[in-house]
Amino acid sequence: MARCQRTAQTRSLVGDIAFEAPRAHPLLFPLRTSSVVETGNAKATRGWSVARAREIRDVTASQTLMSESTAANEEVPLSSPGIAAVLPFLYIAWADGLLTPTQIEEIRMRLKEQRWLTEEERRRLGGWLDPQNPPDATTYYGWVQRIKESARKIPHAAQKSLAELGIEMASLATVAGPTEEAKRALAEIEDALGIVGCEAVRELVGERPRPRGPEDKASDEAVMQVDVGELKKALDGHLAPLRDRIRTLLCDPLFIYPKTETQTDEMREIVLGWMQLLAAQGIGALAFPKYAGGHNDIEQFIAAFETIAFHDLSLTIKFGVQFGLFGGSIQALGSEEQKRKYLRDAGSLALPGCFAMTEMGHGSNVRDVQTTATYDADAHAFVLHTPTNRDHKEWIGNAAKHARMATVFAQLIVGGQSRGVHAFLVLIRDESGRAIPGVRIGDSGHKLGLNGVDNGRIWFDNLRVPRENLLARFAQVSEEGTYSSAIPSSSRRFFTMLGTLVGGRIAVASGGLSAAKSALTIAVRYGARRLQFGPKNRAEVPVLDYLSHQRRLLPHVATCYGLNFALHDLAQRYGQARDGADVREIEAEAAALKAMSTFHATRSIQEAREACGGEGYRAENRFAFLKADSDIFTTFEGDNTVLLLQAAKCLLSGYQQEFSNLDFFGLLGKLAERVDVRVGEMNPIRRHQNDSRHLLDPGVHAELFRDRERDLLISATRRLVGRLEGGMDSFTAFIEVQDHLVTLANAYAQRLVLKSFQAAVESVKESEVKGLLGKVCALYALWQLEQDRGWFLEQHYIDATKAKAIRTEVNALLGQLRPDAVSLVDGFGIPDQLLAAPIAMHTHGT
Repeated sequence: MARCQRTAQTRSLVGDIAFEAPRAHPLLFPLRTSSVVETGNAKATRGWSVARAREIRDVTASQTLMSESTAANEEVPLSSPGIAAVLPFLYIAWADGLLTPTQIEEIRMRLKEQRWLTEEERRRLGGWLDPQNPPDATTYYGWVQRIKESARKIPHAAQKSLAELGIEMASLATVAGPTEEAKRALAEIEDALGIVGCEAVRELVGERPRPRGPEDKASDEAVMQVDVGELKKALDGHLAPLRDRIRTLLCDPLFIYPKTETQTDEMREIVLGWMQLLAAQGIGALAFPKYAGGHNDIEQFIAAFETIAFHDLSLTIKFGVQFGLFGGSIQALGSEEQKRKYLRDAGSLALPGCFAMTEMGHGSNVRDVQTTATYDADAHAFVLHTPTNRDHKEWIGNAAKHARMATVFAQLIVGGQSRGVHAFLVLIRDESGRAIPGVRIGDSGHKLGLNGVDNGRIWFDNLRVPRENLLARFAQVSEEGTYSSAIPSSSRRFFTMLGTLVGGRIAVASGGLSAAKSALTIAVRYGARRLQFGPKNRAEVPVLDYLSHQRRLLPHVATCYGLNFALHDLAQRYGQARDGADVREIEAEAAALKAMSTFHATRSIQEAREACGGEGYRAENRFAFLKADSDIFTTFEGDNTVLLLQAAKCLLSGYQQEFSNLDFFGLLGKLAERVDVRVGEMNPIRRHQNDSRHLLDPGVHAELFRDRERDLLISATRRLVGRLEGGMDSFTAFIEVQDHLVTLANAYAQRLVLKSFQAAVESVKESEVKGLLGKVCALYALWQLEQDRGWFLEQHYIDATKAKAIRTEVNALLGQLRPDAVSLVDGFGIPDQLLAAPIAMHTHGT
């Protein structure tokens, strides 16, 4: 029995492998079939590599047992004492690739030398242990059946080692029992193989309990520790009534998903119909003034966008284009007269529109778009023109089919002088849906996802646009051709115009987060019910009970909670912001959090799909659509890498609107101010401290996140200053430290999330919810520290012992959160009708 306690050199058997025929394995031959060819110098069995076959032939070249015939082997029955004693080793030799051909040959060689076996037994065993001639399934199952029958007659058989079981089986076959020589030989063989045979024996002869099924659901729910309604209340915040209203609306049968896969044109019309239903309920106009049917509340609009994303992302994006970008540009950039003229129709969808900023040739570089708007004073109109075929507007949502008007960004030229990029309202289709003269519209075609959105491309051929259609909040052109603006700097005016559109980034970040929540809800619910291998003599267990599975999903759930609170805080502040300083800070936060949230969505959806195995690949379980439709979120409303660099620029220049707007001496002075900041002396005791109380302290988390961001900011500044003082121009210097700046922006985003998460935990009154959210927040913090432990070790903020302790604490938190895992995702408040994934339904059996 002591032999069974030693450390295993090979993996232990799990699941049902002991009851299956030997399977193909990279180190084993397939089962014998009619394709087995001659021995000796013949080729290996089908499926076995030539190189490996040569290796085995080299090992076995000196053996003569290979030539023994199968017919001769049939003369010795399984009840023979010698055969009975070795049967457990035969089983282990071919059970699911546990042993390599070399190990099988080791058994064969040792048995060849055993005098306690008869000549006929050695011959037969040699044939069964030929690496180039594996046994067929019938023979293998015969061994398994014989072992199981014998084990029923042996007390405590499941606790025996391979050698001990073989000795007991031999004792059943003869009154005299095996000799001491036989016992010693079998023990030596097991030792030489370096396996834990007792584990294999338990799998083979132990009784397996019944699998768990849907009837066990009540016992699963009994372990839940917290009220899901309270979690949902904490996540929804003060706009919970609006969110609930939209959830109820989206559960109406009118919003049901098509039962069959639809073509692009059909899906576009379905999504347009859904849009009209939302507009009829006033959802699209939430951010508009009351006279336009709205509440003048951008925070409500972002909440609506986020909630709609639980249903269908094509609908979400089309909703955002029409009411957020097109209508939002009129709201943010238009004069009072323009807003009163257009917003009501934009909010009711009587005037479908689009937002034409991006061009094929310039991508994120809006400052240098090539479309021109030249003022013709005689005609009192702007002449809108696309200079070359490649300068067209591209990927414009709503443009291919439905939009009648577009907000077009173009270079304004007045009196021969360029005034920079401005926005114009441009009619592109008549009431019948035909493109008007001077406008050419194309279809961007079938996409990776979001095919319910009609993305298009637009060219302008000297199209005349009325003077009154210049969006005139920040700039005006008189009939005579006099340009005026309250903002004298063209650069500042440009960034002021773009800054008014920051709400779109917050909305996209929130929509991406909803996609991640949907995927994780499906995966966690499924993981809590999908049964897999369990301990011997006990029931199978849900895969979510495995630490590896918890590590795949629960840190992402924790990050969803943190981003939820951070984005809601940001949306509320954005809705309340009035002065420029607030808006500039919000722009930086929106850029960083949009990148973090949408990167998180992409990674979470992929991890959730994989965690659901084959069921995750089934289209009806929605991962295919979530992956395809959300992938572009990392690109639109600002490419994530560009946004991270933008956020880092803001940090470097103290929220200056544009890094490159500073001249050399101004930039150097700004950076020099940053260099003067010194990181405080690190307490060596805290660096080594690794007890749970310390590691779970929210203050410790906040300090480490803050120190990392500050350290990265100072070191990035020093790198830039060194280059600038060495004579390098600011553009090249910036390019050379971009890797550093991206790391800084990521640290900044993670710190923002932690700050909001910790504040949310403190604001919760209900003790059970507060305690659970505190653990989730700690998991978020420690998981991020674990993922970036290399940096913390390099910078001596922690030592190796503390890094290991952080990993241990993460594992402990995962175990503590496991009973509430389903409650945590149910707290997202996604109705089953919107999840629409069979494996995520609480009534779905496994």
